[in-house]
Formats: sequence, structure tokens, C-alpha cells
Amino acid sequence: RENGSGIIVNISSVGGKITFPLGTLYHGSKFAVEGMSEALSYELSTIGIKVKIVEPGGIKSNFGTTSFDMNVEDSPAAYKPLVDKFVAGVQASAGGGAESSVIAEVVYQAVTDGSDQLRYTAGPGAARTIATRENLPDAEYIALMKRQSGI
Repeated sequence: RENGSGIIVNISSVGGKITFPLGTLYHGSKFAVEGMSEALSYELSTIGIKVKIVEPGGIKSNFGTTSFDMNVEDSPAAYKPLVDKFVAGVQASAGGGAESSVIAEVVYQAVTDGSDQLRYTAGPGAARTIATRENLPDAEYIALMKRQSGI
């Protein structure tokens, strides 16, 4: 504030724009990052500070294998079939995605491009994933996610 300039970069996810089964807490937190960052961008622009949001897509990590561990063991019986199907599907597709260096490159771009652009996607599938969600009616998107997750 004292310098009248600066850039804040918040790391979100395509999960802040789309949803998948069993991601309630994850998506809630990422949607919150999106909203908070956008609102903050209005407020801080008046004092010369920019806010940027980086939205990675699939990145090579253990996200798909460890993120749902808490769901597998402690699921109420009514949710067990959903959890089992979904976790099996996620684990079968684990390991895909871009290298994590892609995120660093996009963060660098965001802080050095001199633009007022708010959102930056990271990874080859991120923009496609977001566009798919934006271009499908809710019922079609939900049906697609159910098919892809095996539920």
C-alpha cells in the first residue's frame, strides 16, 4: 500500500469453476478463492495493487490418490458405493496432467505481463475444462461428470 503498487497472486484451480463428485469441500474453498480474489481486485485497484488468479488444471501430483483417502474409510454406508466407484475412477486416471513447472511459468507471466488480466489458466487441459463447463447447460454437464466418474 505504501508503494501504491504491487501484485497479489492467488492459486485457485479449475475446481473453482467446475465441480466433480465428492469435491464439496475442495470446490467450496476454490470457489471462495475465486470470489474473494475478484472482489479484492476491485478494492485494491484503487490503490494501485493488482490481483491475479492462477487456475491450474490437471497437474502431475498425488491429488487423485490421496485427496479422497478420508472419504474411503469413514464414508457413511449410504455413500460407500459412490465413494468406491469414484475413487476407483480417480485412481485409474492418476498420474496424468502437466508438470508442476507449468504453474510457476503462468505465475511468472501473471506478474510480469503488465496487464490487468485477472484470471490465468495453467496446463493444457485447464482452458478446455473451463470452456466445457461454461458451454454446457447444467443438466448436460452434470450428466457428463456422472459418466466420467462412473456414477
